[in-house]
Amino acid sequence: MSQRTERRGIHVDQSDLLCKKGCGYYGNAAWQGLCSKCWREEYQRVRQKQIQDDWALAEKLQREEEAAYASSHGAQSQSTAPQQQQQHPGAASLGAFSKFEEKKTNEKTRKVTTVKKFFSPSSRTAAKKETQEGKATSPSISRHASFDTDQVSKDFMEFLKNLHKPGREIHKQCRAFLVTMSSKKDLGADELSECVQDFYQGLADRLISHFKGSSESVEQVMDQVEKYIMTRLYKSVFCPENTDDENKDLATQERIRALHWVTIQMLCVSMDEEIPEVSENVVKAITDIIEMDSKRVPRDKLACITRCSKHIFSAIRITKNEPASADDFLPALIYIVLKANPPRLQSNIQYITRFCNPSRLMTGEDGYYFTNLCCAAAFIEKLDAQSLNLSPEEFERYMSGQASPRFNSSEGDWQHARSGAGVAATNPVLAQLNQNLDLLSGLSSRQEALMEAAQSLQADLLSWPETVQKEVHDILKKYPLEVMHCTVSAIDANNMDNDNLPPPLTPQVFAG
Repeated sequence: MSQRTERRGIHVDQSDLLCKKGCGYYGNAAWQGLCSKCWREEYQRVRQKQIQDDWALAEKLQREEEAAYASSHGAQSQSTAPQQQQQHPGAASLGAFSKFEEKKTNEKTRKVTTVKKFFSPSSRTAAKKETQEGKATSPSISRHASFDTDQVSKDFMEFLKNLHKPGREIHKQCRAFLVTMSSKKDLGADELSECVQDFYQGLADRLISHFKGSSESVEQVMDQVEKYIMTRLYKSVFCPENTDDENKDLATQERIRALHWVTIQMLCVSMDEEIPEVSENVVKAITDIIEMDSKRVPRDKLACITRCSKHIFSAIRITKNEPASADDFLPALIYIVLKANPPRLQSNIQYITRFCNPSRLMTGEDGYYFTNLCCAAAFIEKLDAQSLNLSPEEFERYMSGQASPRFNSSEGDWQHARSGAGVAATNPVLAQLNQNLDLLSGLSSRQEALMEAAQSLQADLLSWPETVQKEVHDILKKYPLEVMHCTVSAIDANNMDNDNLPPPLTPQVFAG
């Protein structure tokens, strides 16, 4: 590794993040590099072509079946055919296709009847009854679901009150759509996504005509509609059983665990975690990307991604003392994802892709950050030795756990790493840990010295009374106390010292 001092880093052109059709919107790996608008058009085109191919195959099979039937009764058909052709010209050609036309007409009639029943009031009432019966069988689940959605429903109703008549119509359409979706639980994830996106598009078109082109008002209403709809549909459409989202989640988590040895230097991330402000932003970014899984609404999940990305930009800006660039952002985002190992990452990405308001994913900072997250997840899945500028042998040893890039196998490098310099050069987290251990060691030494001084002071305090008592006893023994006795004389007794008193105080003797 010492011979390869220059690292290429991770670089993605901004043009690679845009839609491959050249519409100018952000693309998505889940949509084969297309934006949501172009993907829907492509999906509908492919779906229509598939329907046409199915009809063509059905007609072909019908013709083959009729031909086989005709060949098995060839003799009888040949005897009666001339007479029928003379009496009814063209009847033979129409008779062979009559059964197929009849079956095709019946199939179309059945589909139309099914669709009419699906949207009829009676079917809605039946669906409501089935839903109520299902809820009645499990009251605890019903109470739990009600607890999660009651507040959202109240907020939605309060918001619609400000719209007056349009608000009542929006609520009516949302309720009807939820009833419709309750009977489509067996559909695949793509079909459910198509239903939700069609509802978004139809409602948005009607709102644009109502608000006369005010995109801000339309976006505000659509955000509330998305919150109301997806909160109620979350349990049935997030990571559905008929998809492989759960397997992808497990594979991604195992992949990130296996890449635990990847250092910040290998990804050429422009962040110095030894700076307290940078370390704080890194922790916040990890918290936000993990918190994404706890949200139910696609818009709230996107908000977590946006906050995470802004913390990353702040960490880069503090480290470089200049505004961060797009080339700095993607490697840092990959590093954050590797450190966080977010739960159900693939399921959350697919959920946002399928059910988020498409306008949010095509433009704006939410769409940009989400596109970068998809790129980061795809890079982690395909990460190899060349991506990290390692040899294949080194990469395999690190992946298998036989070696670690933080400590080489030689004794000299190990001792160098233990000294602290090697740790600081490989991983700032280990460098911080080593610094903290040194501080703890110093604090332990100071605590031991303080305890010794405290014990010495305690011993001195215990011996101090005896020492003072002994010193007092020695002084009294060396200088014993002598009590001098004095004679008390009367005030008029002869006293030679009275001569020294001033005249007013000189005592006078009276003869008596």
